[in-house]
Amino acid sequence: MSVNPTSRWEARDYATNAAFVPALGAPVLALLDPQPGERILDLGCGDGVLTEKIAAAGASILGIDAADTMVAAALARGLDARVVDGQALAFGPEFDAVFSNAALHWMLDGAAVAAGVFRALQPGGRFVGEMGGHGNIAKLRAALYAELRERGYALPDGAPQWYPTPEEFSAVYTAAGFVDIEAQLIPRPTPLPAGVAGWLRTFRAGFMDAADVPDAEQAEVAEAVEKRLEQDFLQPDGSWVADYVRLRFSMRKAS
Repeated sequence: MSVNPTSRWEARDYATNAAFVPALGAPVLALLDPQPGERILDLGCGDGVLTEKIAAAGASILGIDAADTMVAAALARGLDARVVDGQALAFGPEFDAVFSNAALHWMLDGAAVAAGVFRALQPGGRFVGEMGGHGNIAKLRAALYAELRERGYALPDGAPQWYPTPEEFSAVYTAAGFVDIEAQLIPRPTPLPAGVAGWLRTFRAGFMDAADVPDAEQAEVAEAVEKRLEQDFLQPDGSWVADYVRLRFSMRKAS
């Protein structure tokens, strides 16, 4: 299983510091518009918050995620969930729709994901979702990289996430055989309930692992990055807001 080496997920920490991820997924869930009796695959289901909402609409839903702790949390909700690498989907054409929220940017082999989703869909099936898009968390990433470099750490080779433009994204899915592709960037300043330091603990612990930052120093690094971003992210009411950009998309497999 070729899981992104810069990801590290703990379900309890995710629920505490990243509950905004599924909470902000309502528009893309509405775009999916799940119907009773449909068979739907949730690609990158996380702890199952949105998977549960799809099930509540009457659909038959399977959630998959590469992180076993997240799948365990989804199973605890009574959902059908499995540990599966989204870059190695082995499903036949059995789903009416595939849904994905805030997960595809962790899957660096976009062509493999696209091919697997295409195979998994029945003719006429749709793929709907949202992911990080071009320019996502640019200031946040720059502050983290600058702090690590100043401390003498070498950054991991290659991009740790895929934040494509709509054109780059559409080209990958066109090549996989999809039609009627619509993709747009949506700037979405996003509150960070646990501040920058809490966000880094949840979303970039794996990146700091890959940069060989000791666990004992990661909290110190996170606090230093938060300090760097006070001018840009700290609001007058004391909350923190990050520079998120989402790429929202829909497409279908021809009938």
